[in-house]
Amino acid sequence: MEDKKHFALITGATSGIGYELAKLFAADGHNLIIVSRNEDDLAKTAKSLTANGIEVITIAKDLFEPRGAYEVFEEVSNWGHQIDVLVNDAGQGSYGKFTETDLEKDLNIIQLNISATVILTKLFLREMVKRNTGKILNLASIAGKAPGPYQAVYHGTKAFVHSFSEAIRSELADTNITVTSLLPGATDTDFFNKADMLDSKIVQEGDLADPAQVAKDGYEALLAGQDMVISGFKNKVQVTMGNVIPDSIQANQMKKMQEPVDQKKD
Repeated sequence: MEDKKHFALITGATSGIGYELAKLFAADGHNLIIVSRNEDDLAKTAKSLTANGIEVITIAKDLFEPRGAYEVFEEVSNWGHQIDVLVNDAGQGSYGKFTETDLEKDLNIIQLNISATVILTKLFLREMVKRNTGKILNLASIAGKAPGPYQAVYHGTKAFVHSFSEAIRSELADTNITVTSLLPGATDTDFFNKADMLDSKIVQEGDLADPAQVAKDGYEALLAGQDMVISGFKNKVQVTMGNVIPDSIQANQMKKMQEPVDQKKD
């Protein structure tokens, strides 16, 4: 007899796009399991979301740690809850010339953006396959569609997330499970502060997207079972042009966008 509680699980749910996604799920009556490192932030977020009359469970785990993603799955499994929707939102970048950035931080970003996403997707997807139902939303980025000087590792991780999502979606074509890849552009979140890139041209001179609109685009694409969605008209144009422009030219264009504002004064 089916007696499990049904939830959507969202990583990185206490700020930015992840928080806006959580609000959309909550408004539609989905019970939520939200994952983040900071217990205080989780408590505040849960309090705001429960105003919708839903159940919110918090899991304080550091997904930079190799065991973090496994422990999230283990906790959910021990509770016996069913994850109908998995949202892999947690992600971070680092900024600077690759030869000068901290190697440990680069590896941590790979752990968070790639390894944690793969682990959570693998473990929860196996459960979805058994039931032949479920939805996954992976936060990629238009950054994954072009080489990214000054953010070489971050762009590489997002290229992985999108390719990974498209591949497993194809494998699941004959099932009732969908995998959607959300590709936002530069968005007005704490990402740039955490990546130490507030002095970059893309922040100082750029027109940053509203995270609520990005989340809305991703949420609607997820519900519709789309394979991917590029959020924002200018980002759609950029990706379309990037499909025909050589990578070397794209890299030079991206370098100009992402270099420090005082680069030419050095």
